[in-house]
Amino acid sequence: MYFLGYDVGSSSIKACLYEPETGKVVASAASPQEELPMQSPRQGWAEQDPQLWWNHIQKATADLLEGAAPPVTDKIAGIGIAYQMHGLVMVDRRQQALHPAIIWCDGRAVDIGKEAFKALGEEYCQQHYLNSPGNFTASKLRWIQQNKPEVYEKLHKIMLPGDYIAMKLTGRISTSLSGLSEGIFWDYKKGNIAKDLLDCYEISAELLPDYHPNFSVSGELTKNAAHQLGLNPGIPIGYRAGDQPNNALSLNVMQPGEVAANAGTSGVIYGVTDKPRYDEKSRVNTFLHVNHQEKKPHYGVLLCVNGTGIQNYWLKSHLFGNEHSYDNMNRQAGKIPIGSDGLCVFPFGNGPERVLQHQQVGAQIRNIRFNQHSQAHVMRAGQEGICFSLNYGLNVMKGMGMEVNTIRVGSDNMFQSPVFREAFVNVTGTAVEVLDTNGALGAAIGAAIGMDHFRSREEAFKNIDKIRTLHPEPVKQKAYRRAYERWEATLQRELSSIDS
Repeated sequence: MYFLGYDVGSSSIKACLYEPETGKVVASAASPQEELPMQSPRQGWAEQDPQLWWNHIQKATADLLEGAAPPVTDKIAGIGIAYQMHGLVMVDRRQQALHPAIIWCDGRAVDIGKEAFKALGEEYCQQHYLNSPGNFTASKLRWIQQNKPEVYEKLHKIMLPGDYIAMKLTGRISTSLSGLSEGIFWDYKKGNIAKDLLDCYEISAELLPDYHPNFSVSGELTKNAAHQLGLNPGIPIGYRAGDQPNNALSLNVMQPGEVAANAGTSGVIYGVTDKPRYDEKSRVNTFLHVNHQEKKPHYGVLLCVNGTGIQNYWLKSHLFGNEHSYDNMNRQAGKIPIGSDGLCVFPFGNGPERVLQHQQVGAQIRNIRFNQHSQAHVMRAGQEGICFSLNYGLNVMKGMGMEVNTIRVGSDNMFQSPVFREAFVNVTGTAVEVLDTNGALGAAIGAAIGMDHFRSREEAFKNIDKIRTLHPEPVKQKAYRRAYERWEATLQRELSSIDS
């Protein structure tokens, strides 16, 4: 018996075939091999064609099945979906997309969210939504209503990216409870749809899909979808979650006090709590975790730095003209001392950053000395700048009362870099457990949990291997703290200049 997991990212689509009895990944695939295209019709906008995700779901599935031996299609018992969070997909009654998806790093609705925050009252929003309406899905829908009425008039249902893929698989439109919370469609205090925000935005609740628990069967693979994917019809879809709650699941971060991190296109630290905590400035955000229950609440506090892996990709492909592989960039960065000889990088070039209260700092390289700094310095300063940004947000989380002693990460994306791991461990001052897992595997495990395949949480995660545990080193920690303090002081001067 196998479970199939999809991870629908903004950079690529990943697929994983998982055998729960052995805990082994029997096949994996990703499509495309390069980055998925992202359109930016105006500065601060970010869109993708939802059909493109489905096209690469098909390609990744074909590659996955080709790599699995012997043929496994008759043994796939369930499918799980992880997806890029906070996007807006709009379809008509024929389930056709009406507009490119407005994805997570799009900043066009920032001012709309700010206006609603004031109109409803900051204290009200914090207590009922645990967030400002911000630049999340509800505010993006309001932007469509105000600016593209021809689209809004044809609108039947809105969805998150993972909901769109589930619709393509099952023919049914639905979402999850945590999905509603990530779009700011959920009122935590009333335990229901965020009617007051919808009324403020003049949006009908009928546009929202029906919702269900994350771990539940939301439909079965249709004959048409099965034909396109080369699978058997009738396979249940047993789990759905945003990429960061799912990353936490893949790392067995499910209980209060447990913390996960990820450094893909964006960088994230995600901590679980049983209390409805919020940051008064909405620099980090609180959503329902995948295992939330009314009588046993679980919330995920999420810090996101938009410009992370995408910065590393930009440096590689644009600044360095693809002269270096990522492995070579990591080696070159390792030759430069901690602090990059004073070179300072801000990785804030991928849309408004919530941790900076949406101030438009942009990506910057500061303190360049022509007779000293080289490409290798930029490589190292880029990785350090991401770690410093994550630590900046981690301090906000700690200020909310969250304890962070150990952070679990997967062995992928930027955590493959020794320089990045060292910088992250020492600047945050936390132990880091590196596990052999990823988002697509998490989605497959989620599907098995959602279909009651496991008898306990321990059984579900018993085969996830811990690759290494990293601890802060006192001498290096001091050097990184000095470098971080210089970086933060430079950032504060920049923020002050914007305010003035």
